Amino acid sequence: MYDIILQVPVLEMPWEDFIVLLITALAGGAFGAAIGALPAFIFTGFVVFLGEGINILQTEIAGAAPAVGAGELGAGITGVIGFGPITGPHIAFAGGVAASAYAGKKYPEMEPEDWDYHFGKNILYAFGTKPDILAVGAIFGALGMLIARFGSALVVVGGTAATDFIAVAVFLTAFIARGVFGYPIVGRASGSHLLDMSPFEREEPHVSADGGEVPAEHQGRLATEPWLPHQYKWSGVTAIGLVGGILGGFIYIKTGSIFMGYAISAMSLLFLNLGVEKIPVTHHITLIGAVGAVVFLPTAGAVAALLAAGVFGAISGLLGELTQRLFYAHSGTHVDPPAMAIAISMVFVVILSVTGVLPNAGYL
Repeated sequence: MYDIILQVPVLEMPWEDFIVLLITALAGGAFGAAIGALPAFIFTGFVVFLGEGINILQTEIAGAAPAVGAGELGAGITGVIGFGPITGPHIAFAGGVAASAYAGKKYPEMEPEDWDYHFGKNILYAFGTKPDILAVGAIFGALGMLIARFGSALVVVGGTAATDFIAVAVFLTAFIARGVFGYPIVGRASGSHLLDMSPFEREEPHVSADGGEVPAEHQGRLATEPWLPHQYKWSGVTAIGLVGGILGGFIYIKTGSIFMGYAISAMSLLFLNLGVEKIPVTHHITLIGAVGAVVFLPTAGAVAALLAAGVFGAISGLLGELTQRLFYAHSGTHVDPPAMAIAISMVFVVILSVTGVLPNAGYL
């Protein structure tokens, strides 16, 4: 499946196909800027849900459509569209994130009145048809495609991509946007250390690093801005990690789809985008939970696989919280904690697979 998603080996791709891919990635990144990063990712969820649903159906009735092999059509929808240059998170979502970072500096007057964080973190905002913002989205969409394609082909461990380079491209493009548009790469901790969220709980405002006047872009803003104000306490993250991991694992055990739980989690963010309070973000949890089931089911059985899925989901959830405290909360743009959690988790899965501790590397 991962080979279908990334169309590897990319270095052997015909130039015409590569140019087609590049042009489409430019359009995909601009699309993410036009409709907003989070809405673009929600589209990822719907498309992947469609592709995985068709894949499950084809698997059940294999041979009913002789012109299409079992799972090929569904995999094409999932890989070519869902994780491809149209709604792939490394392209459309990445383009939207970069557009928000750019607009946070260039167009602060566009900021909605009800947005409490720095405008550069507003991944809900749709920028419509503003040409310069669409151009930023296009450039970063193409950059995300290149990072994912070449990373998966060049950074290999034991014949397997070293991690999920779609996830790597999502957060790496966001860090690049910070540097390009003049934001701190990490930011300054207002508490005792980077992991300290207590300044947010005390509603402490920004102060100047040198004791002078607070820059206009930070005036009236909180000094520490957690990624999800309703999902940052370690106990709650662990709990939703266990729950989401088990659900992602169960979906895999019963359907054979690693990405169906991820798709459902991504679609659930529609409610968050519409303003429903306290909707948890779980796509990094259900995906890695499914991976836990993938690696334990062949040798340990369904019960152990389900429990492993819960543990894997909790670990991924905690990695997301750790990375948001380190890299999201103290600067002015969105850097995606779920993408970082997925990438880190899959590095360990690959290492354990290559060393023989785990029987496979999940979807890699």
